Amino acid sequence: MLVSAYNVAHQSATRAPETLQLTLEVSRGDTLMGMLTDAGVTMSEAHAAIESLREVFSPRDLRPGFEIRLSLESPGGGKAKAADGQGFNPIADGMRDAFRLVGLSFAPDVDRDVKVERSKDDDGFVASTTEKVLAPVDAGAIGLIDSSLYEAAMKADVPTNILLEAIKTLSYDVDFQRDIQPGDSFEVLYQNMVDEQGRPLKAGGLDYVELITGGRDIKLYRFTPSSGFADFFDDKGRSVRKTLMRTPIDGARISSTYGMRRHPILGYSKMHKGVDFAAPTGTPIYAAGNGTVEVAGRVNGYGNYIRLRHGGPYKTAYAHMSRFARGVHVGSRVHQGDVIGYVGMTGRATGPHLHYEVLVDNHQVNPASVKLPAGETLTGRDLKAFAEAKRAIDRRRSAIAPVLQVAATPDDKSKSADSDE
Repeated sequence: MLVSAYNVAHQSATRAPETLQLTLEVSRGDTLMGMLTDAGVTMSEAHAAIESLREVFSPRDLRPGFEIRLSLESPGGGKAKAADGQGFNPIADGMRDAFRLVGLSFAPDVDRDVKVERSKDDDGFVASTTEKVLAPVDAGAIGLIDSSLYEAAMKADVPTNILLEAIKTLSYDVDFQRDIQPGDSFEVLYQNMVDEQGRPLKAGGLDYVELITGGRDIKLYRFTPSSGFADFFDDKGRSVRKTLMRTPIDGARISSTYGMRRHPILGYSKMHKGVDFAAPTGTPIYAAGNGTVEVAGRVNGYGNYIRLRHGGPYKTAYAHMSRFARGVHVGSRVHQGDVIGYVGMTGRATGPHLHYEVLVDNHQVNPASVKLPAGETLTGRDLKAFAEAKRAIDRRRSAIAPVLQVAATPDDKSKSADSDE
């Protein structure tokens, strides 16, 4: 799809070649060869440019939405002028094989540019890639929760990847359907990666999350112990991780709890031996803990079903999936937080949801109330190093706190004006 162009006026053939600048957007099903030839580049030049590009980037990795900037030379003379929405357009005018390719460029990532240019001796093309210099800058957000942490954090402009990491980190201790109440509050600290002009291009990882809910003040710090595996720890150096996650799915609501209920399809009361999380079809489902796939297949009313065997007496089960994640099969090993499948409504289900079970000694128990063993507790040198890392994070929080306080404080004037009405 043509996004923009610099149009070329028809000029005398005696003048020097003129340059046409095009910006094309990759659409589903597009190939780079097709886009170049549709823009008027000859097949031979398009092929040569693509072969050069392969040295630094695979054309197959072009994704819908990518913008490709082309520089072309037309047969006429004169200078290109800014497009006004009218005039010459090689794509619309069907000018195939009418242009000489000068070069192309695009940005496959926010911190990387790729270029293909004519070689100095003008007998081919040379491809290059440039990494942008990005610097980390602390950023964060605080806010009050009206209905959900997700909505409150989105209103505070928390990047999606940071928010999802915060939710997953807190999900070991927090039941987001039952625990969160209006008036609860949160804080996150992370880093934005900015370019030389100070523009944030992407968010780094989450470094700190705090949630005040139900009289609890949960503070979690990122730290990498001597094992080399980064994790989140509370202010006493205890890992946030439990043997199992209570909520192995992001952003879902509980549609049915553990216990007796009237079955929505069978019509009579029976024991509901798990928790149902309503979510759109295709929502990722995570392994609640490290384990081995014991069952992966179609199981009666459960539909597409996975059961994982964890350490000790614990197992977890996941039902009604639309499909399993690639590579998940009986005998495969999974790690806590790995995607093992996707929400669906296979088997006996009235709508898309995850049916989640926790089994202890092969008997289903209430996932919301079962007592789970705690994770790692830091000791010795690791605990000492964590204490210093914690102090460093707290200093970073203090340094940006004034900005966060301003962002989280309502406009007093507009608030009083609203109340006067």
